[in-house]
Amino acid sequence: MKSIIKTAWKFIRFDKTKSIGVVVGIVISTFLIGQQIGTFNFLTGLMSVLVKNTTTDIWVVDNKTTDANQLSLMDTRKEKEIKSLAGVKEAFPIVVTNGKAKFSGGTSAVVNIIGSEYPYFKAGPDSSKIIQGKLPDLLQEAGVSADYFDRSNFGGSSNVGTYFEINGKRAVITLQTKGIRGWGGYLMYTTVDRARYYGDIPSTNISALMVNVKDGEDVDRVVDQINNTIYGVRAWRTSSLSSSTIKSVLASTGLGASTGSLVGFAIIAGFFIIGLTMYSSALDRIKDYGTLKAIGATDSYIRNLILTQATLFAFVGFMVALVFLMGFKNGMYQTGIVIDFSPIILFSILIVTFSISLFGAVFAIRRIKNVEPASVFRG
Repeated sequence: MKSIIKTAWKFIRFDKTKSIGVVVGIVISTFLIGQQIGTFNFLTGLMSVLVKNTTTDIWVVDNKTTDANQLSLMDTRKEKEIKSLAGVKEAFPIVVTNGKAKFSGGTSAVVNIIGSEYPYFKAGPDSSKIIQGKLPDLLQEAGVSADYFDRSNFGGSSNVGTYFEINGKRAVITLQTKGIRGWGGYLMYTTVDRARYYGDIPSTNISALMVNVKDGEDVDRVVDQINNTIYGVRAWRTSSLSSSTIKSVLASTGLGASTGSLVGFAIIAGFFIIGLTMYSSALDRIKDYGTLKAIGATDSYIRNLILTQATLFAFVGFMVALVFLMGFKNGMYQTGIVIDFSPIILFSILIVTFSISLFGAVFAIRRIKNVEPASVFRG
């Protein structure tokens, strides 16, 4: 095994130009695939951030809602009806509304205001992402949260103590988060009553209910019970509503198709660029393979030699691409775009990288398959 790796490495070093070409092709293809997948995951995370930031078993929304970013108003009496059901431990109302925020200097932005009850704040924000202030600070007069990465759209500052207006009404940032971004609007968390105030929503309406089931109860059973008992609402497992929201947004934006086509293009381009480069390299070394056969190498040995070269190309290319992907991740984080390459994603990219390289090796193997030992002695 060591000898074939050593021989493969010598072949790679012999023609540095084509070897570099193969590695560069793998790096470019792998980087583009990782970049698109990472960005896609970030965007899908934004689509369902309202749901993912909650700590609840079940969401109860209007019966026509399939996208948590487009919640319709419900009657507050639904809360009492749902609380009376067996299996329901507790239910918390939330209010989600839009508003136009105006900051000093004339800057304005559309914001999504999310109100939930103190001290639970079931709709968020995620306490692990708070960098200034504490959750009780949202109880302060006109208090709302803002995210650090949205500061450039908020007049240059989203720090605690920043005064501004929402729909012409006074507001002040009393809590700052880092890394909580919204889809189609900037997220601002506050109390239920204050969200109603900014959105002019009557006290008889809510946007959704966060429901937790009793210990030992089956969540799906409670979901079915709510759907079969309470008219005009629909209960979702939190994970199910998150998935439905992503599907709805993807269907309406075409983002999935565009990202998929770019990833597919990167894979196809990698297959052909690397395949043709390795095929050309095999043509240049055909006498070397003939020499190996003349001194006793079998077809199996030649085939394994080429596959070993492809494996080395893939490993080196992936490691270089990984460095670039980590640089891309860190660079995007500075702008508030949080790219996450989970182990599963990296492993999948690694498999694709090796597949591209091995596919290229097939071209080379097909070319030298019928090389005879005597060919080394012909002009």
